[in-house]
Amino acid sequence: MSTFSSALDPLVVPARFNGPAGSGNGGWSAGALAAYVDADGGAVEVTLRQPPPLDTPMEVVEDDGVMTAMHEGAPALVARRAALAPEGVPAVSMALAREAATRYPGLEQHPFPTCFTCGTEREPGDGLRIFPGRVDDLDGRPRVAAPWVTGEADLRVVWAALDCAGAWAADMEDRMMVLGRMTAEVLGTPVAGEEHVVVGLARGSEGRKHRTATTVVDPRGAVLGRAEQVWIEVSPEAFA
Repeated sequence: MSTFSSALDPLVVPARFNGPAGSGNGGWSAGALAAYVDADGGAVEVTLRQPPPLDTPMEVVEDDGVMTAMHEGAPALVARRAALAPEGVPAVSMALAREAATRYPGLEQHPFPTCFTCGTEREPGDGLRIFPGRVDDLDGRPRVAAPWVTGEADLRVVWAALDCAGAWAADMEDRMMVLGRMTAEVLGTPVAGEEHVVVGLARGSEGRKHRTATTVVDPRGAVLGRAEQVWIEVSPEAFA
């Protein structure tokens, strides 16, 4: 029998946590809705149906454990327990991640320069400033990496850290894309001030859809979180 409830706190994405200008960062927004899902510590799958609005309360409704954040009468994000945990990506050393970040394509040209996760126009301590650069090919697929020093012990921020490295592994410098779906498993809370490694891997494309995976590793080599994403290629005019 279906159970349906609207007696849940609204979901709000504060303006600070933007991705493309004027809409929520896909990873942070997905992590915020994932917190409503009773996943028993397992992975959660979140699908983005429309750009998450900023500073706007979204009604969250439940139907058989599936959480939907509504905006203007239509689903904005849908979250559910994942059937399978994401595989993630093998990590690289901190030294290699730091060196790779010097080759971050977004330093030259960035489609979303104010993005909370990877935007070059965000100040240290405000945005995450995760700048993934090419490391190598893993089984013939591009792998990127970057260091990340977190200032916040927040699981939603881990979702955000797991976000954009996938897009840069899939060559976002050559084709603008936005997050369509993210399945993540967060295994721990980051320690503020510690330097982590973020890695991303391109896994293949079908038309406008690009599949990727990401992992965050703490300074001791423990996996903090892993994710798989589906990115949707969009026209630059959509954000003009």
